[in-house]
Amino acid sequence: MIVANFVNGAPAATQETSPLVDPATGEEFGRAAVSRAAEVDAAVRAAASAFPAWSRTTPGDRQLALLKLADLLEAHAPEVADAEVRETGKVRAVLLDEEIPQCVDQIRFFAGAARALGAAAAGEYLPGHTSYQRREAVGVIAQITPWNYPLMMAVWKIAPALAAGNTVVLKPADTTPSSTVLLARLAAEVLPAGVFNVVLGDRDTGRLLVEHPVPAMVSLTGSTRAGVEVARAAAATVKRTHLELGGNAPVLVFDDVDVPAAVEGIVGAAFYNAGQDCTAASRVLVHSAVHDEFIAALVKAASAQVPGTDFGPLNSQAQLDRVLGLLSRSPATVHCGGKRHGSAGFFLEPTVISGLSQDDELVQEEAFAPLITVQSFADDDEAVALANGVPQGLASSIWTSDVSRAAALTARLDFGIVWVNTHGAVASEMPHGGFGASGYGKDLSLHGLEDYTRVKHVMIAH
Repeated sequence: MIVANFVNGAPAATQETSPLVDPATGEEFGRAAVSRAAEVDAAVRAAASAFPAWSRTTPGDRQLALLKLADLLEAHAPEVADAEVRETGKVRAVLLDEEIPQCVDQIRFFAGAARALGAAAAGEYLPGHTSYQRREAVGVIAQITPWNYPLMMAVWKIAPALAAGNTVVLKPADTTPSSTVLLARLAAEVLPAGVFNVVLGDRDTGRLLVEHPVPAMVSLTGSTRAGVEVARAAAATVKRTHLELGGNAPVLVFDDVDVPAAVEGIVGAAFYNAGQDCTAASRVLVHSAVHDEFIAALVKAASAQVPGTDFGPLNSQAQLDRVLGLLSRSPATVHCGGKRHGSAGFFLEPTVISGLSQDDELVQEEAFAPLITVQSFADDDEAVALANGVPQGLASSIWTSDVSRAAALTARLDFGIVWVNTHGAVASEMPHGGFGASGYGKDLSLHGLEDYTRVKHVMIAH
């Protein structure tokens, strides 16, 4: 089995390939294309050729095409789920019941949003001159997606970009390409050739795509390190950048919560997708009055999670080694887990640790694993200081029965998303994006669509 590029409406082979490994077994099951300069250039040229006609289509025509794509994805959900399970080890039922339906809804949202972009009213803002604004497509968009949600992150990127009239060259992570290629094949049934292209490969492939002179914008979901590299490379040709980077979300638990209910919600949000989620509820801050009770309940609930049943493996041996390295260097108290699970695949035991100081590596870095750190706080001010005391600023949550406290703290938390008494819920209509080392730009919502447009002022003298 070889997974090929998909360019200009058709599969495109490459001379070089890399192994595909099932993370649940650690065994190679196929190969994926590795694209170099010629393949990247071919994909970019295809997108550039398709752009003039696609950008001139009406929003209504783009809406119809995206609605058809959503229907196709819904109809082919089992096939797409099988491809993603093989490369990620995800729980298949979760993909079919939660993730793919969300992807379908997100495509349908942007199909409608394509017809709902607003602007200031046309009028005479200077005497004798009529002004109006145009929202236009940016051009060819280079997009790079991560391995934790291969299909969903592809949808988050292509749906607003295509709805706005852009064309796309997307590079998925080298370990998880298949569901993105399947999405492109489905899209080829309803989109003109060259509108949505997929090139596979490694970091060098991504670098070639970012540095190519034709794309007008680069959109990346990935680590902060990758975001810095992309921003630096894009600056050389003054490309726009859209960066959704690392998370490291704090979870503030106050002494007025229903402890069992809060633990249930937090464990679900921490271990979903094996904690490989930029919004995972991984950094729990607990009021000192309920600290011991909360940890006892948390450890019991975490220990009941079964790797391979409740959540899947980590993405790769390299990711497992990285997390085990973080744990081996930590001075923390390990309450449960902390070790590899089994001998096959890349599973980590569900892990809860405490006794960490704010400057410890496992507090400052995103583990991206089924791992929860617990710290104690004495009052609201200390809770906010601990929560904000990391470089990342993507997501956070507050768990309290005090509505006034929740309202006050949402303003003080320096994160792009603040949930109250829940964590991880996503709505297509609401923006997703962070501050600080978590990047800039928004996915989902009308803000996400606007990010893939440019604004032109037209003034007519009369």
